[in-house]
Amino acid sequence: MQYRTLGRTGVQVSSLALGTMNFGAFGNISEAETTPMVRRALDAGVNLIDTADAYSGGVSEELVGKALKDVDRDSVVLATKFRLPVGDISRLGEAKGPDVMNRQGGSRRWIVKAVEDSLRRLGTDHIDLYQMHRPDPATDIEESLSALTDLQRAGKILYIGSSTFSAAEMVEAQWTSERRSLARFVTEQPPYSILVRGIEADVLPTAQNYGMGVLTWSPLASGFLSGKYRPGAEAQRSHRDRLAAGRPMPPANAYDTLKREAAEKLYILAKEHGMSLIEMSLAFAAGHPGVTSVIIGPRTLEHLETQLPASHRTLPGELLDRIDEIVAPGTTVKPGDTHAVVPALEKANRRR
Repeated sequence: MQYRTLGRTGVQVSSLALGTMNFGAFGNISEAETTPMVRRALDAGVNLIDTADAYSGGVSEELVGKALKDVDRDSVVLATKFRLPVGDISRLGEAKGPDVMNRQGGSRRWIVKAVEDSLRRLGTDHIDLYQMHRPDPATDIEESLSALTDLQRAGKILYIGSSTFSAAEMVEAQWTSERRSLARFVTEQPPYSILVRGIEADVLPTAQNYGMGVLTWSPLASGFLSGKYRPGAEAQRSHRDRLAAGRPMPPANAYDTLKREAAEKLYILAKEHGMSLIEMSLAFAAGHPGVTSVIIGPRTLEHLETQLPASHRTLPGELLDRIDEIVAPGTTVKPGDTHAVVPALEKANRRR
């Protein structure tokens, strides 16, 4: 396992991080399955574990806490997130009203409660990295940073970070921290894979300019880079997609066809270089000089075992050039896969 400095914090983290979104109802796995996965990752040298209060309505945090119960707390860099609604995943997106709206977001009122709930579920007295899961256009970023600064001074969180912020939002947050003498985001957590390279154009350079660590998620592009979408195979949906808010998934579109075609070319390329598509995809994400750690999200121990070998892989320049020919630098095959929301482009805010 390789280790890198998390931004300018001085903290050393593994090049692969264990993501736990699949712990609980999202992945339909229990403590009997999650604890061995955590222990195996730790044995392999993974020391960064990432979760969120919204994952399975808090169950993911509980399972992580149980898995780490007998583990030396100082040997683990524990990261979690706030901002998204916490509750029954089958009802997310349906519930409305002020009570529900106040149980999410970036307000001081919610952050103070959310951190206490996460500490309780994780069974710890501090969180190493507390991240804002998404921007909150309804809340002044100064309010969020002020609350996070107070929690940092109280010792409940050590560092703060953002997740899926645009480059402009990252700059605004950094500028606000400097102007108001508040704690600053030391990390950003964006989606990044061979099929989703948009952050190479702005987010990664911005993070590098500000000395931020970058923890990337969805390195296998929601399964498109796992090898399961090969020609002739029956169309499949990820377990996460089937459960998303209890809503049926839309039919595959032209962008999905382009993703499958690119994935097939990448599969053949990986095979030519003596590795699996999974290994090549993870090594690609980890190899960018602006990336600190790649968050993997295995649903089973078998999945984890197929991903761990990537920690020893370094892709040669010739192979990177071939990948660039399939998906050009700075581009995203399916624009929506950036997961970034631009409030100004929401229908209510357009010029109509």
